Amino acid sequence: SEVTAVNNVTLNIKKGELVTLLGPSGCGKTTTLRLIGGFEVPSAGKIILDGTDITELPTHMRGMSMVFQSYAIFPHLNVFENIAYGLNVQKASKSEIERRVGKVLELVDLTGFATRAPNQLSGGQQQRVALARALVLEPKVLLLDEPLSNLDAKLREQMRTEIRRIQQTLGITSIYVTHDQIEAMTLSDQVVVMNKGVIEQIGPPQDIYRYPNSRFVANFIGRANFVEGKVSKSGAGRATVDCLGSSVEINTKDKLDTGKKVTLVLRPELLSIAVNGTGTLKAKVKRSLYLGNAIEYEIEAGGQSLTFSETHPDRMRMYDPGSIIDLELHNEIVHYLLT
Repeated sequence: SEVTAVNNVTLNIKKGELVTLLGPSGCGKTTTLRLIGGFEVPSAGKIILDGTDITELPTHMRGMSMVFQSYAIFPHLNVFENIAYGLNVQKASKSEIERRVGKVLELVDLTGFATRAPNQLSGGQQQRVALARALVLEPKVLLLDEPLSNLDAKLREQMRTEIRRIQQTLGITSIYVTHDQIEAMTLSDQVVVMNKGVIEQIGPPQDIYRYPNSRFVANFIGRANFVEGKVSKSGAGRATVDCLGSSVEINTKDKLDTGKKVTLVLRPELLSIAVNGTGTLKAKVKRSLYLGNAIEYEIEAGGQSLTFSETHPDRMRMYDPGSIIDLELHNEIVHYLLT
């Protein structure tokens, strides 16, 4: 039986941008990357690079380089030989190879490591070699398939910053596959959220986080409480929504008719504990979780369970289960979905 891994994906990537394909396992992001790189052949559609149709071009003629999840470094070659491999295949001169390998070693911060064997390198250094080997070919497009998933958390963070620095230094167009939302948020000019072979939303990280266009996107990027409500009043660019046993005023871009059902997307940071009874919501604490830089509360308001995160040091308190607290909602940045 045929499986449609990627369906009707239309994507425009500007020169010099870093675009991440983000989504759960099996959503089609790696297939999309492999189609762009020429490792898979599309059954329909075209791939255009700089105005030229490259759909039928073999991988090695596309002017692209791929960094794989497994690094794929040759164990019997030293760092210099690994990086120079593609240039040797292209029959570049010895002096040209030395110049270009020297340049990328400096770029990825591995000067002085040229004669090391791969097994003498840490995971992070091996990752840098894999990156250097792709960059030395001076590709038009750099493709990265989950390149940091084999590294521990601290190294991933460092390498994220490194990859972004190198990409911006070279101004190289890059397409980066990840299932890690933090990676996508911190690296990208544009995030492409994919689900079941289709694109759910494309936009800069801030837009995707602040204005998700579906529950799936809101849930996949960050965390969200979904609150069902009904519009009780609607005016120019504002609406009042009855929910959580209270009413919330929100900014709107649509004309919302009275009585219309909407779903509010409440990020955990949009609620905070009110000072001096200025709150608009009463809630019952189910549990408090101390995280050091924040306290996470699970609460119940208007018969609905919500999670919120208090990061203001003066307002962080551990409440016993059953306590009634007063909450304020940063309602000017509440986003809504039409149900």
